[in-house]
Amino acid sequence: MTVRVIGADACKAGWVGISGEVRGYFGATIDQLISSAEQDGPLAVVAIDIPIGLPVDGPRQADVLARGLIGRRSASVFSTPVRAALLAATHAEASALNRAATGKGLSQQAYALRTKILEVEAWSRTTHHQVIESHPELCFATMAGRPLTHRKSTWAGVEERRQFLAAVGIAVPSALGLAGELAAVDDVLDAAAVSWTARRHAEGRSVAYPDPPELVEDGALAAIWV
Repeated sequence: MTVRVIGADACKAGWVGISGEVRGYFGATIDQLISSAEQDGPLAVVAIDIPIGLPVDGPRQADVLARGLIGRRSASVFSTPVRAALLAATHAEASALNRAATGKGLSQQAYALRTKILEVEAWSRTTHHQVIESHPELCFATMAGRPLTHRKSTWAGVEERRQFLAAVGIAVPSALGLAGELAAVDDVLDAAAVSWTARRHAEGRSVAYPDPPELVEDGALAAIWV
């Protein structure tokens, strides 16, 4: 039996997923997304574009390594916040708490993702699925053998990413159901990219950054897989 996998990315309305068969799925929560996808069969590996494993007093090795590997796209890898920052009521408070713990403030992007980071953390601790963290820009750079040239929010960037996905056998269809209606174009492409890593992981071909994964808060292991 073919092992099913999925790549997931956060979007404004919730979560978008692209399965190994290149089907689109949507869920308001990560649990709903995976439940929706499993209506078509069980999933063995879930790759998610979200930090898994929080730092204690400095940047995660995974973030530093990924940033160095994607060159001009390095700004797309934000430094994962410490837990106190994720629980703060305002961005200003979160940034101050993160700076006190790590020496660096916190971006608006990282703070905006706080609920989804904590959502995935809670879900991953109880699910039976194998859950890994991935990053689409690192996936695309690995597919291409170099960092991508164009930003994903541009037409040139969309076309560049679609071409590399097609080259590895991921031809994203025009009809994706709710995923196509509720998720932005770049979110769909990001989910497709990390689905490629999910497949590689299921086949024993994925690579971890760092290798071995880093021990972080609460004894968790942190790595970005590709």
